[in-house]
Amino acid sequence: MSIIAEIKNRRAIRDYAEREVEDEKIKTLLEAATWAPNDRMREPWGFFVIKGKAKKRYEAMAYDYLQERFPTKPHLIESSLKVLKTTPVHIVVTADIVPGDEEASIDNEYAVCCAIHSMWLAAKELGLGLVWRTRGVGLVRDNRMYEFIGAPENKKIIGNLFIGYPDDEALKKAKAHVRTSFEEKTIWL
Repeated sequence: MSIIAEIKNRRAIRDYAEREVEDEKIKTLLEAATWAPNDRMREPWGFFVIKGKAKKRYEAMAYDYLQERFPTKPHLIESSLKVLKTTPVHIVVTADIVPGDEEASIDNEYAVCCAIHSMWLAAKELGLGLVWRTRGVGLVRDNRMYEFIGAPENKKIIGNLFIGYPDDEALKKAKAHVRTSFEEKTIWL
């Protein structure tokens, strides 16, 4: 396995097969996250795994959110709910907020972003697909999600990861991604 090739081939997977994700694979993703670089070894991440009955409660909460946010867009609500119902597992990832130390809190967010990326690469190796949601049905910026996970003090939600086995038909239809060359984004000093 080439790490550079894996990075280049990483994709946001949004369509999943009707198949549950095994707890052992979820645990492997969580362990991969804990090896991410982090300032002063604070290990500032927290994980909230949503599946089973909790997933049904999450879908109901998201439905209310979508109805409030998009009352005139029933097709958007319907497609968003379909995504939720076909996603086997969600992991809400938080970063520790250090009271009185904004810089440390920001450093913690950076570390959690690295942890999420580690999970993303590990998911591919495990045959899983993953998409990191920060808007819409991810509910990352909505207080309902904080309440849903137990309103932990001094935590900031960084992302809601949607995880499952990729739908083969959707993968076949996926377009190859193109990126702007680093040369256009780099200044050598």
